[in-house]
Amino acid sequence: MPIIAKYNLPLLAHCELQGPPIPSHWEGSQAVRSYSNYLCSRPRKWEDDAIALMIRLCEEFNCRVHVVHLSSSDSIEQIANAKERGLPLTVETCPHYLYFTSEEIPDGATQFKCAPPIREKENNEKLWTALKDGVIDFVATDHSPSTPDLKKLEAWGGIASLQFSLPVLWTSARRRNCSIVDMAKWLAEKPAVLAGIQKSKGKIQKGFDADLVVWDPEKKFVVTEGIIHHKHKITPYLNEELYGVVEQTWLGGKKVYDEETRFLGLGKIMRK
Repeated sequence: MPIIAKYNLPLLAHCELQGPPIPSHWEGSQAVRSYSNYLCSRPRKWEDDAIALMIRLCEEFNCRVHVVHLSSSDSIEQIANAKERGLPLTVETCPHYLYFTSEEIPDGATQFKCAPPIREKENNEKLWTALKDGVIDFVATDHSPSTPDLKKLEAWGGIASLQFSLPVLWTSARRRNCSIVDMAKWLAEKPAVLAGIQKSKGKIQKGFDADLVVWDPEKKFVVTEGIIHHKHKITPYLNEELYGVVEQTWLGGKKVYDEETRFLGLGKIMRK
């Protein structure tokens, strides 16, 4: 931290500080399959303690700290207090923490498995409040694809969601009277600031790179395997009805995706 602080670089931290083992509520195969058991095995306290540690070190070394994939609403107060003291702390959460709640996740559904875990409905609502209030800076996918074999029980934790991040977030945001301006801030403007590219990315403005998405916020679609562009068709959003259909994507002024013709030479542009 003292070294990267000299160069004003951010430290990105996965915040779980493991404590004593949590007793299982179930035994045998039922324990392995139980989502509530998995949720209890990674309690909010692990996350809260880790964030408290990062805040202390952020202050000690005056080092930029970015908390990735926040899931515990119990940490919102200490994050807000740190920001009020002027510490260089930023925080992101993820679409799955804002869209799903633990109460609706069936046992054995490993497509929902991630760390930190998806938590309860009341936790979800508090994350939304913190996002709208600016305590949480933005939303990132934490895109984590895997092969089917790695998604077996007691295995890989991670959610593939890059393709659906915009409609997933918008579907939840529109129910909470959030605006498209809010979406642009959470998905473009604030992430560009973290990466230090805010003078060329994150806004539709003269002199900025023409990285654009054309989408219909009122059009709905259902997630099916046939429309998934990921190599492996594993996602908790399967069969979900979402608002916000992406019609075109432009990268540096070049059209790279069209709803009708799909991808248009994206590989060549990225290699440049």
